[in-house]
Amino acid sequence: MGKRLYVIAGEASGDLHGGNLIRALKQRAGGEALEVRAWGGDHMAAAGAQVVKHYRDLAFMGFTQVLLHLRTILRNIKACKADILAFRPDAIVLIDYPGFNLRIARFAHEQGIPVHYYISPQVWAWKAGRVKAIKRDVDHMYVILPFEKDWYAEHGMEVDFVGHPLLDALEAQGSAEAAPPPAGDARPVVALLPGSRLQEIRRMLPAMLTVVPHFPDHRFVVAAAPSVPRAVYEGFLSGKPVELASGSAYPLLRGAKAALVTSGTATLETALIGTPEAVCYSGGVVNVWLAKRFIKVPFISLVNLIMGREVVRELIQEDMRPAELRKELHRLLHDQAYREHMQGDLAALREKLGGPGASAHVADRLWKSMQARPQDASGRG
Repeated sequence: MGKRLYVIAGEASGDLHGGNLIRALKQRAGGEALEVRAWGGDHMAAAGAQVVKHYRDLAFMGFTQVLLHLRTILRNIKACKADILAFRPDAIVLIDYPGFNLRIARFAHEQGIPVHYYISPQVWAWKAGRVKAIKRDVDHMYVILPFEKDWYAEHGMEVDFVGHPLLDALEAQGSAEAAPPPAGDARPVVALLPGSRLQEIRRMLPAMLTVVPHFPDHRFVVAAAPSVPRAVYEGFLSGKPVELASGSAYPLLRGAKAALVTSGTATLETALIGTPEAVCYSGGVVNVWLAKRFIKVPFISLVNLIMGREVVRELIQEDMRPAELRKELHRLLHDQAYREHMQGDLAALREKLGGPGASAHVADRLWKSMQARPQDASGRG
């Protein structure tokens, strides 16, 4: 009898890394049968997982959105638990998404299912008390940021640093060329990445678009999230000299001279490609008040957190005014010394994260753990 694995990711980045992990795991399994059931998205499905719930139905961001959709979230957790029991996996892999996944970790632990957590919740930023639940419920934690291993060690837990999976995603694209410009249009490109969730796109994209009239000698291209209908973007772009790019944002970023990027995984993707950027974020008043009260880190972007200093400018809340956006974009495009200094820092960041291989490292450890588990431990006889 083959092995069964259950994987849960609640966001686009988790789906991407989950898909790469499933591919690496199937390669590691060789000819042995491996059945994967997942909550995720298109990347996991393309890797061969049976996706029973798409992350687009799970992506509630911010404190107020979670409260407004609490009944739906609790219903999803209940359905997930029932599906896990019916599937009876040999192991479960949880990818980030802590509000949901830590509840599933406790449930799986109580059921005797080994819990592998890939991409640690940011407990070092806020809710450090969650480490007690992680130590109790998680059998194997795989971290992707260099400082996380030491943080967990200080809290009495040994974890594996496997490198950052974005390096795998970038390597998978190889040396893919930058997106070609329209015929006869040689203007430099500015990439706008307003996020992957509806609520953040509706908040961030209009603010980013305020800079467009001030840079007529540049092409502006918005990176569309695959899970968001084009009509959402077209409503904002109607009548504006702005293009919309679907599919992977990597070719767009490779060809861009600069980028305005909503805080999140995309800021690190942009940095690893080497494109000078500004990190942008504006949230609801309640969310920001709570964040300032509870989040204990000096920066909002992973780029600056990993480097331990400001490498890219963070335009957050009141700093994300049209005038500030214009000023920072002008520096990114026209201040050569500023650009070169940032590009040097971005190269150092990539070195700090090591090379690709996170997916293979996790797959190897996961497969060995699954192989070591008695066949009847999952209750499948």
